[in-house]
Order: sequence, then structure tokens, then C-alpha cells
Amino acid sequence: MLETKVINKKRKTVWPLAVLIIAVLLFGGWQIYLMQHGAVDANDTTYQSVAIPPQSSASQIAEILLDKDLIHSEKIFLSYCRSTQLDNKLKAGNFMLSRSQTLEEIVKVIVEGKESHLTFTIPEGYTLKEMGQLLEKQGLVASQGEWMKAISIPYEYSFLNDIPQDRPNRLEGFLFPDTYNITETTNAEDIVSMMLGQFARLWEEEYAALAENQELSALEVVTIASLIEREAAVPEERETISGVIDNRLRINMPLQIDATVLYSLKEHKEIVTNADLKIDSPYNTYKHVGLPPGPIAAPGKDSIKAALNPEKHSYFYYVS
Repeated sequence: MLETKVINKKRKTVWPLAVLIIAVLLFGGWQIYLMQHGAVDANDTTYQSVAIPPQSSASQIAEILLDKDLIHSEKIFLSYCRSTQLDNKLKAGNFMLSRSQTLEEIVKVIVEGKESHLTFTIPEGYTLKEMGQLLEKQGLVASQGEWMKAISIPYEYSFLNDIPQDRPNRLEGFLFPDTYNITETTNAEDIVSMMLGQFARLWEEEYAALAENQELSALEVVTIASLIEREAAVPEERETISGVIDNRLRINMPLQIDATVLYSLKEHKEIVTNADLKIDSPYNTYKHVGLPPGPIAAPGKDSIKAALNPEKHSYFYYVS
């Protein structure tokens, strides 16, 4: 009887302990479940553009979202979509998503297929003034005054260090021409930051090392690229024009580029007259030797590439 009582006593001790362990495991599992399905960062309400290509599978969409740091786990995303039978209802499109959104909220946006954003495109070769005019025309900035205020803010990027803070056109050439997605609440300052950020990423990833090897600053490269962008009537001629610019700089010959005169005049003209060539401006490359003080437009990737890879030839002139 004594032995039986001891055994019963042990069973009474083990049973509550097992229940406690199971409860802890269940609670811990529930907490992990909530965390994995919750927002990546509830405090980060910044929206970013996420492009889901046509005919993307649920697995491919999960990979895109994880790469954007919008979900905790691809497996949890796929599991949720399968359990809710939404894995075959995910749609393609451009979506504005935030790290503050839960997994359920993100899936709902993609399933509904509502592209809650506005799109604008800045063409290559546009000046700051032309960008402002385009954005105002599309109703994306309230006025030219708002745009001018936005481009006058002292943004902190290393590639802007060589340009005086008080120069009105300080950002000329550095707002990268591209297609951007924004929300209805995006203001002019947000747009400028977005475009500068795009240039910064491309510069560091593709051009910074090459420029450093050639002992060229970002300002010099973008300035040359802007001249190429404005002068190249045929895309295939970019590197040839870059070679001409390089040859003239080497012998200290005035660049004599009409596009710099037009920039000095602050207007577009089909024909540049002899009187125009006499305008007193540091951007007038007929009167001043060397590069102008800064870019005269926003160059695209091909022109930046050409500026860093001038064609080797003996030409000092070209016909536009």
C-alpha cells in the first residue's frame, strides 16, 4: 500500500507539471505566431513602391516582399495564403506598402489589386525648372514656389559636398530621371528626397568606384554627363561626344557647347546666335575654359556611363 501511495503521489506531481509545460509551449507558439504575422516595424509608416510582375507565383511574391523587408518569413506568408485560400488570388501591379502593416493587411492590398499610388516620370535631360513645371502640371506639387523651396533645402549627401549650400541650382543634375510611385500625401520635399535617394543608390552601386579610379568627383562626372545628355541627338553617339569633351579638356580648349549657352539664357531656342554666345555667365563654355560650375540637366544612366567611358579618338568637333 505504501508503494502504491508513493506512485500515486508522483503521478499527481507530474501531471500539473506536464500541463504547465504544454501551456508554456502553446503560449510561446502563439506569441511567435503573432510576431510572424505582425508588422515588421509598427513605427515605420514610410510607404515604399512594390512592383509585382504579371503571373508571379505566391512564392515569387513572398520573395519580393521579404527582399523589401515587409514580411518576417516567406514560409509564414505562404502558409497564411494557403490557409486562407488566397494564394491563387494574389494580383500583379504596383503597390504602396509599409513595414507598419501586418501580414494580413499586406495580403489584402495585393489580393484587392488596388494600386493606391500615383506615378510620374521625369525624362532624361530635364532641368530642375522643367521638372517643377511638369510636376505642377500633373498636380503633384502645388506651385513652383513649393518646388523651389523643396530644392533649396540643404540635403546631406556626400556627392553634394563640392557644391555651395547657397547655390540656387545646387541639386541640378542629381535628381535622377526615372519613373516614381508616390501616394496622395507625398509633397515636393518627399519627391526630391526620393529622387536624390535613387541617384545615391545608383552612384554607389555602379559609378562611384570607377569615378574614384579616374580621380573624378561626382560633380565632375554628372556635369560631363549632363553635357552629353543635352548634346547627343543619337544615343549611340554619347561615348563619341564624351571623347570630344575629354580631348578638349586635355588641351585646355573651350568646350563651346551650345547647350551651356541655352542654360545660361534660361530658355530654349532652336538656333543659338552670335549674340547669345556672348552672354556673361560661368556656364557659357564659349567664354570660359573647362567645365561649367555644375550640371545643366539631369543625365540618365547611359550618359553617366559615357562620361566615365569616353571614346578614344582624335576628334575635337562633332556635328549635332
